[in-house]
Amino acid sequence: MSRPAITMPFTARENRLYRDVEFLTSLRPFRNWVNLESLKKCCSYIEAEFSKSGYEVTRQTWKVHGNDYTNLIASFAPDKQKRLIVGAHYDVAGEQPGADDNASAIAGLLETARLLAQTKPDLDYGVDLVAYCLEEPPFFGTPHMGSYIHAQSLYESKADVLGMINYEMIGYFTEEPNTQTCVYIPELKDILPTTGNFIFVVGQQGHGKFTENVYNRMKEGGGVDVRMHNFPDGGGFAGFSDHRNYWKFGYPALMITDTGFERNHNYHRLTDTIETLNFEKMAAVINSTFVAINQL
Repeated sequence: MSRPAITMPFTARENRLYRDVEFLTSLRPFRNWVNLESLKKCCSYIEAEFSKSGYEVTRQTWKVHGNDYTNLIASFAPDKQKRLIVGAHYDVAGEQPGADDNASAIAGLLETARLLAQTKPDLDYGVDLVAYCLEEPPFFGTPHMGSYIHAQSLYESKADVLGMINYEMIGYFTEEPNTQTCVYIPELKDILPTTGNFIFVVGQQGHGKFTENVYNRMKEGGGVDVRMHNFPDGGGFAGFSDHRNYWKFGYPALMITDTGFERNHNYHRLTDTIETLNFEKMAAVINSTFVAINQL
């Protein structure tokens, strides 16, 4: 017997999401790995927003080519031994504003932090909210990725990790027919809808139970069509973001995504602007994910 949809006392607010995306996409020069001052401004904004919600923020810094790059970590219920990681990257690829990729996800991360602070759920685990740098090329797939740095630090400290949820492009939706392609995931052509109006939970078969648990709870949140697939391994589309690095250290991890380039023709282009995002759907994605975060 299915459970009724969850009614939450607090829900994601579109105006706050818009404000976050607006700030990030307005930074010039664009917040890529070369433009250190823009990355610093981005970090200061994220840290300030975490702090407004009452979090103490930890900075995790490492060097690449002589430059310092930073992860920002805000911990809910830091006294709990078992940890759930929720993350998103804040850098962009090249010269473009990166509204969907990945300001939408950072806005989702900040709103998740706000909802946790507002509702103060009594969980058996704490939640670490992590904003990463250096997800994008030329560092994608290397140990210089911020998510690799963070996952490795958990492993070295023998942290008790329940799992990792990665927000990656959660803002582009359309009701136009035949807008959802499966060029890089042809095996899902007969599984996914052909209209790009759903959110996709991407996992790995080795951690299938974690993926299915999050997916089932997200469906209870309502407001957005949620789809799921556990890929055989972490290659190809399955590993196209920060969650891949938690798999490397044996942690259950998944990606929540609008499928990016399989739907959004603005991907990694100057046209990836705030006007192209659907903030109502973004809020629904966050609400659904928040239900899952509360019930794992």
